[in-house]
Amino acid sequence: MPRLRLRPEAAGSGMTSQRARDRLVERLRGAGISNEAVLNAMRTVPRHLFIDEALASRAYEDTALPIGHGQTISQPLVVARMTEAILEQGIPKKVLEIGTGSGYQAAILAALGSEVFTVERIGDLLRQARKRFRLLNLHLRSKHDDGHIGWSEHAPYDAILVTAAAATLVDALTEQLAPGGQLIAPVGAAGMQALIRVTRRDDGSLNQTAMGSVIFVPLLSGTLD
Repeated sequence: MPRLRLRPEAAGSGMTSQRARDRLVERLRGAGISNEAVLNAMRTVPRHLFIDEALASRAYEDTALPIGHGQTISQPLVVARMTEAILEQGIPKKVLEIGTGSGYQAAILAALGSEVFTVERIGDLLRQARKRFRLLNLHLRSKHDDGHIGWSEHAPYDAILVTAAAATLVDALTEQLAPGGQLIAPVGAAGMQALIRVTRRDDGSLNQTAMGSVIFVPLLSGTLD
């Protein structure tokens, strides 16, 4: 797995230090996350860089935090669960993320060594995320667009992660899954969402299973500057 070399200004100190990340990882392990590649990525990527400086002291709490524009950075346990779910058959070569947000989930995927494509509808959030990717020397591709349409130019994908909730599965996204690929997405109305895993069988058919209840912001259409 690639190893991030954090600059001094990115490494953090005190409540944003490596020790704080290590404590978070132990909490995740206690909550049932067992994939060592996922835990190492969570240990390495500095979550405090992906939120407002005023909230940095809370970066390594296991909670969602606001990032502006009515969006949130997901709870670390949810990030770890979704990431672990797509690693059951090994690290996927090519991953599409719908909903870049702060950029944290995309950074975790890139730290695993996957080729990452990420789509965000809110231009300001994407610009901030790109600055963070550059600071961490992470090489991934990002696009300002409506997440409902995915990124068909680079399909098919070995895994797709959707970090906002649609009322139903989005056909355009499942169509971009490679055979054997997995899509993980929250599905349902506000307050009534289930985390769904969809696997494309070799014959093209889809197998769907539920992974538990979650709360995500809605997957909206269109783009904003």
